[in-house]
Order: sequence, then C-alpha cells, then structure tokens
Amino acid sequence: MDRTKEIAGFLRSRRARVTPEDAGLPADGRIRRVPGLRRDEVARLAGVSTEYYTRLEQGRALNPSPEVVDAVTRALRLDDTEREHLTDLLHSSPGPAARRAPATTQRVRPGLYLMLETLDHVPAFILGRRTDVLASNRLAREVLTDFDALPANLRNMARYYLLDPKARETVGDWERLASETVAMLRFEAGRYPQDRRLADLVGELTLQVPEFTGWWNDHRVLRRTHGAKHYHHPLVGELHFSYESFQVPGDAEQTLCVYNVEPNSPTAQSLRVLASWTAPTIPTP
Repeated sequence: MDRTKEIAGFLRSRRARVTPEDAGLPADGRIRRVPGLRRDEVARLAGVSTEYYTRLEQGRALNPSPEVVDAVTRALRLDDTEREHLTDLLHSSPGPAARRAPATTQRVRPGLYLMLETLDHVPAFILGRRTDVLASNRLAREVLTDFDALPANLRNMARYYLLDPKARETVGDWERLASETVAMLRFEAGRYPQDRRLADLVGELTLQVPEFTGWWNDHRVLRRTHGAKHYHHPLVGELHFSYESFQVPGDAEQTLCVYNVEPNSPTAQSLRVLASWTAPTIPTP
C-alpha cells in the first residue's frame, strides 16, 4: 500500500461522515464544498493547527504523539478499531522498512485441534492472518465449505465469501457479510502494508468481484468480535447462529470463531440432523 494515500483516504473518509451538527459546531454561513467536516474544523476540534492537521492528513507528519492521535480520534468519532488502524497507518514506516507479516507459516497447536473436535455440536474454526482458515471442525466444513479439500493456499474465508459462487446462494445477507470481510482485510492491510500474499489476494478480489473496489475504497475497518450469521443450507434449510470470536492465548494472530446456537432451537435440531447425515462411515471389521 501507498502509506501516504492510505492515510489521506482514511482520514478524508472519516471526516466526510461527521457533520458540523454532529460535532456541535455552529453554522458559519460558508458554502460547504465537501461532505462532513472541513480540515480546519477537525483541527479546531482536535486542538491543533490547520497546517499541522493538513500535514497529518497528507501523511507528512511523522510519528504524531498519542495525545494528538487521541484528539483526532475524538474529533472524528473513531471507534477502537478505527483508532488502532489510524495508529498503524501513522506509525508505519514508508517503503521497504514498513512492517511485514511474519514469513513463518502459521500453525495450530494440537490442543486447539482437540478443542475444535470437542465443539462437535456447532461449527467452529480458527482464522489466521488475511482470514486464512487454519483449522475447522466437521460442522464448519458442512455449513460453509470443505476447506480441508482445498489446496492449503486457497483455504481463506475472504476467498470463500467473495469468490465461491455457492456462497452468494447459501450466505444470508451476503452483501453485508462480504463488505464486512473486506473491512477486515483492510484492517489487516494497515497492520502489514508489505504483506505480499495479502496484496495478491486484494488484487485478485479487485479483478474478480465487481463490488470489491467500492467496499475497499470506503476505508471501513473491522475486527472479528461477535455478531449474527445466517445460512441457507441445501440439506437442512435455514440456519441462524450467534458467533463469538476469541484471540487464541499465546498467539494474537489466530482467532477462534464459534457459531453458537440456542439449545433446542430449530437450528440446533437441524445441526443434529446434518451431523448424523454427514457422519463418516466406520468400516465394519
């Protein structure tokens, strides 16, 4: 990524969504040529000079203090994920010195594989960098797709949601979920602007997914936390989940995702049926 363009695009997009009324600024009678706040208004709210904020937005103010970042965060009403993304952008080194994703292959320790198998009544999986699917249990492979059957370099949640034609049919509210996945990739890109595999993935999605460029240019960022998921399964019908995501202890770049269901709910019953229909056959001695 071009660090300067990323900073400018992110800050412009964030100030465009905050109106003077939202910020408590009185009307000044000037004709507004931009949506949201002007640079001088953000500067006033943050307690810095317009010149300094302009340099900040243009990526020319290197390593601003935490106090300045906090002030801009308040002025633009950024959430915690957006603040972290802004900090990543502002403090990343341009060019070859920028932070790179670790070159080592991410591996799941045996205890986590055991945990996935223990959670055999609901879909569960572990995501790594770039939304790579590092491990999944049987119900996750039945409800989503069989990641284990794919080549290792193609086991990726963003690829599944955005490139698999079946995902558009089976994922409820596909557009929302797909756009949120793009926002998660953009958050990753802010952390590791020199990640070649992530850049290749973004390039592929740009070329193959018509909606991708618009979502990417929104500069929206998200991290996996919790929420609702809905799937139309071809065998058992509608499935509704409440998902929770947890950072794996000992590895902040792995995330355990669990699709919970209400006990005795229609989804719970459907999962029991699905598990029985798809259970592996045990050979007769």
